[in-house]
Amino acid sequence: MRTTVGIIGGGPAGLLLARFLHRAGIDCVVLEARTRAYVERRQRAGMLEQGTVDALREAGAAERLNAEGLVHQGIELRFDRERHHIDFPTLTGRTVTIYAQTEIVKDLVALQLADGPPLLFEAEALGIEKPESASPVVRFLHEGREQTLTCDWVVGADGFHGISRDTFPAAVSRTYERGYPYSWLGILADVAPSCEELIYARGRGGFALHSMRSPHVSRLYLQVPNDSDPEDWPDDRIWDELAARFAIDGDWTLDRGPITAKSVTPMRSFVHEPMRHGRLLLAGDAAHIVPPTGAKGLNLAVSDVRVLARAFAELHRTGSERLLDTYSDTCLERVWQATRFSYDMTKMLHAQPDGDAFENRMQLARLRRITASRHAAAELAANYTGLPLMT
Repeated sequence: MRTTVGIIGGGPAGLLLARFLHRAGIDCVVLEARTRAYVERRQRAGMLEQGTVDALREAGAAERLNAEGLVHQGIELRFDRERHHIDFPTLTGRTVTIYAQTEIVKDLVALQLADGPPLLFEAEALGIEKPESASPVVRFLHEGREQTLTCDWVVGADGFHGISRDTFPAAVSRTYERGYPYSWLGILADVAPSCEELIYARGRGGFALHSMRSPHVSRLYLQVPNDSDPEDWPDDRIWDELAARFAIDGDWTLDRGPITAKSVTPMRSFVHEPMRHGRLLLAGDAAHIVPPTGAKGLNLAVSDVRVLARAFAELHRTGSERLLDTYSDTCLERVWQATRFSYDMTKMLHAQPDGDAFENRMQLARLRRITASRHAAAELAANYTGLPLMT
């Protein structure tokens, strides 16, 4: 097989890039190791920055998003049994939208299969050869036999555990990583959300987040110790702990319902530099991971793709590689700001396993500053709704 851009990974980053390239008249092929059913049911992020919504609309992939997405005007912070609203439009003029990543993937897959370039499921990338050359080659396994895809460019959008990042020579790779001493227990529940907007709570027992997937499905998270087993958390224990962490002085009730899914997610920050080597470019989780507290993972992947799509479009129109040459530096500026914000939110809201009294007071001081100062609240709102796309 031969194409201009070979894309490894059929998640939102790879699929959205393929959509942009198709609309720009640039041929590409997407290789996805998993089945269609698997990628369409993976539970991931659901909070979209305004820039992500704009990108999906620009790609012609927002019909259901426009009809079903839940526009939110802000978030609520809870601590010391108090509630504080952070009003995004007042502070930034922007909003965010709740629309599950699973639904984005379904929308993009449907468009790709209907009129887009080739999308191969169960096509496992085995290696990337000659990334420094003008014609890199992707070896992949599909339908029981090894095949090759020769490209002008390769985009590794194959996630944290994919092969693309490992193709970078050790001599040019730099990695920065931070682990956290806690994880998230996440649940899906068939119950209408008990709130109109997301609640970030710093309760006595630790962090909790109340989110939603639709007007009828709630998505909630609890801070738990690393290596926790979801089976050790029966439904009643989960609901009781959530209610305790969301508790406030005043009239508010956490509605309960059947829990349909539960899983534990470890927390990490990870950045790989650079994001380009020769004609191999990384996008999304292949290059960077952030803890989910700041809701930045999917949005960072989309911002990578927007920069990359513009770079390929310029190359296609003018023959200039100027934007491709600056791709890594451009994206990493935003990546590091999002990494900082996610780190700060995580450190501010999670209970410290060692019970550090000084850190506990520092967390409360940060929260008090945000809720007492318009300037501090505006800084949080600006980062949460999404920093401007850097070009």
